[in-house]
Amino acid sequence: MKRSSTVRAGVTATVGLLSLALVTGCGGGSDSDAKASGNPHPSQTSASPTTAGAKALGAAELEKLLLVQSDLPRDKIADGDDTLPRSRSELRTDKPACAPLAFALTGLPPGDSDAGASNTVTSEERVGDSFDVTMTSVGLSSYEGDGARQALKAVSDGIAPCSGGFAITAKGEKMKITKVAAGKPTGVGDESVAFVLDADMDGEGTGSFTVEVVRVGSLVSTYYAVDFASMQSGTTSAVPLPVIDTQVRKLK
Repeated sequence: MKRSSTVRAGVTATVGLLSLALVTGCGGGSDSDAKASGNPHPSQTSASPTTAGAKALGAAELEKLLLVQSDLPRDKIADGDDTLPRSRSELRTDKPACAPLAFALTGLPPGDSDAGASNTVTSEERVGDSFDVTMTSVGLSSYEGDGARQALKAVSDGIAPCSGGFAITAKGEKMKITKVAAGKPTGVGDESVAFVLDADMDGEGTGSFTVEVVRVGSLVSTYYAVDFASMQSGTTSAVPLPVIDTQVRKLK
């Protein structure tokens, strides 16, 4: 438990601006065969639905598409947290190319849109005498025309120039990303891209997390998870596949 408490404290200090470390109680992959790549990954061989005439949805309409408790009855679904930045204008990065990555990380639209919605999914699994707790931030955004495709491209294009790390400032909080690498997307939706980032844990080493961005038509969903068991063992936190699958099904 001592190591768990140290890790938990590090997460709280570093990703406090994401509000994903606010867990109570004791905190004790992917099925895709696609090659790990930072490029948007088509999940199907058929042509993607056209987005040429797509009209962007507003925030209220996006809220209705987010996961609700009945979608994942074993998990806990909560509204987006007030500690998160409410708009893209509230977040800054020291490298412009890294902004789409930071937006995806914080549940904001990674593309050129100000309309978005987000919530969190908390999953608990008993492991021995403790619980493995995973908190996932889910963000939704919508775009006109080809904007959704461009949003995924912006994320994909940002991975290489941000590989050496970047800094995020939001709502008075600072976060240092020390490394970014291409991840292996799940392959759901019309196309998807994933990246793995290492975050400075405020003097307690680094934590490794996976972020995935998925396009369904003109809609884009983002996923970022903190898995405390992975944090404790020093492995990468992965986004629970049931969360991605269930959310994507609601968008089709």
